[in-house]
Amino acid sequence: MGLIPERVKREVTTLAGLIEHVVGLQADAKPRTLNTLKQAGAKLVDHFGGTKPFDRITEGEADGFVAAMRKKYSPAYVSRLIKYGKQFFHAARLAELVASNPFSDVKAGSMANPERQYYLTREDTQKILDVCPNAEWRLIVALARFGGLRCPSELAALTWDDVDWERNRFLVKSPKTAHHADGGRRWVPLFPELRPYLEEIFEKAEPGTIYVARRNVAHDTNLRTMFERIVHRAGLIPWPKPFQNMRASRETELVQTFPLHVVTAWIGNSARVAAKHYLQVTDADYLRTITDDARTTRQTTQLGDALNRPEKSEIPQTVTPR
Repeated sequence: MGLIPERVKREVTTLAGLIEHVVGLQADAKPRTLNTLKQAGAKLVDHFGGTKPFDRITEGEADGFVAAMRKKYSPAYVSRLIKYGKQFFHAARLAELVASNPFSDVKAGSMANPERQYYLTREDTQKILDVCPNAEWRLIVALARFGGLRCPSELAALTWDDVDWERNRFLVKSPKTAHHADGGRRWVPLFPELRPYLEEIFEKAEPGTIYVARRNVAHDTNLRTMFERIVHRAGLIPWPKPFQNMRASRETELVQTFPLHVVTAWIGNSARVAAKHYLQVTDADYLRTITDDARTTRQTTQLGDALNRPEKSEIPQTVTPR
């Protein structure tokens, strides 16, 4: 009579069927999220077999899956697979298809991977900007490195109506955080390093142009492929997660000058996420300890000299000749 939700069909008995069912529940998710979920499911199928009855997978077998994955992949990626494994079987438990989740007691660990972090210096950023093929590519690099935008999603959504020249800021609309209370919108300053590249595009834009950088921002694959060519042209070696690391480089840079709550408001993440996935220790941090130590030593020496220096009498003494 339609008074209660439809139960999951009992034909969903195999692991492959369960994964297909869970992916179907995420129909409104973003394409990248669905793709990641499918990839995790494929790893489970490759290990257990698609025809394996999922209600017969034990906690020991779940531990065996994790052990096998740790021999092939990084700890961060294995942690991600554990998270999705828990999600698949949690859905099965909610549908009363299994009594317990075999992944429930498996510790996921941290999904952060320090080995894939990379700090792009200002000097190398300038080398890349100098060899960009056109003004729009210079703006793409500047928005990622100096504006801290997510690429390509936030960059592709940026319009000229979002730029407030008078208040020296622009509005960023993030599809990734659109479900948050703020609707995924945040104001970002027109930083001095960024503004010239935006002005350059604005002066060349044809009347009626809506989007700031839509011509070269087709989709993530093309953007990254072309960017790596530009990096090679600059005499550099492409680094992992190029756009996210440029964004992380900017956040790492900004926290040296501004409070963390201000920086996260501009970048569009939380303090917890920033500390876990974005903020990095750079070579400049180590160099700063040397200069700070030298400055402290110099100040201490000067203070010691001042304390040990004989005090001068305020009243000049008269020397009587003999």
